[in-house]
Amino acid sequence: MIRTTLLALATGALALSAQAVEFRSADVHNSDDYPTVAAVKHMSQLLEQRSGGKYKIKVFNKSALGSEKETLDQVKIGALELNRVNISSLNSLCAKTLVPTMPFLFDSIPHMRKVLDGPVGEEILKGCEGQGLVGLAFYDSGARSIYAKKPVRTLADAKGLKIRVQQSDLWVALVSAMGANATPMPTGEVYTALKTGLIDAAENNIPSYEGFKHYEAVKVYSYTEHSMAPEMLVMSKVVFDKLPPADQALFRAAAKESVTFQRQKWDEQEAKALDIVTKAGAQLVKDVDKAAFKAAMQPVYAKFITTPDLQRLVKAVQDTH
Repeated sequence: MIRTTLLALATGALALSAQAVEFRSADVHNSDDYPTVAAVKHMSQLLEQRSGGKYKIKVFNKSALGSEKETLDQVKIGALELNRVNISSLNSLCAKTLVPTMPFLFDSIPHMRKVLDGPVGEEILKGCEGQGLVGLAFYDSGARSIYAKKPVRTLADAKGLKIRVQQSDLWVALVSAMGANATPMPTGEVYTALKTGLIDAAENNIPSYEGFKHYEAVKVYSYTEHSMAPEMLVMSKVVFDKLPPADQALFRAAAKESVTFQRQKWDEQEAKALDIVTKAGAQLVKDVDKAAFKAAMQPVYAKFITTPDLQRLVKAVQDTH
């Protein structure tokens, strides 16, 4: 009896009799079936099965708990348990997350997946723990490209365009290096800004271009493929540290398994989204002068990859084949 009581006390709030502890996870994507939303739901199913019903996760998408910046602040202090964010939201918190965010770093989607599944990826995931965030997994976010009312084939086409970017210094620098005017704003404001002409363009992957209905506002999607920055699933370190080691291992394993599920959903979603935007009259521009765009990024690397540690990681990515 005494031993049971002590165990219950030791696990604190997590030992709520036999009831499942429901953790909340935030996401900004609108669709309930968006690959990252579906992946965290899949992770919840795995956790529930393997913990004997002890843990589950409820996903709050559609920015229900706030913007990525707001939800990250909640996760850091333990007011929110999990968060799926674009990795650029973490750049100012954990320096190593800058590496996979860098423009034209990965040769292809298979190259990106191989890097993130290996030791480089593991090191980046661990790099946020000092900021109160436990990196659990990387999710695919495809390749990001520019969409506007006109084709963007060359640097000259990008010059002077007001392009919406994520609220991140790196993204501002990336778009500025193209000669465009970077306009940071939250995801939820982009549709109206494109419709009203407050901005000329935005940049994202095809499923987001379709999912946020941005193709209704601007019809030309140019395959600059300037970034293959992944999404990241993070957990509050305050919450994670209260879990018994065996349960921490359960969370890590379920998150890793959800990656395969997410990638499969991603590939399906990309094909479906491409079909929707094409049928809606979007123009897909593939003859982009990527070499010129890539060459223009040297100042971005010089500005952000400033330490031997970051330079080592960039080289490790380039050396992964």
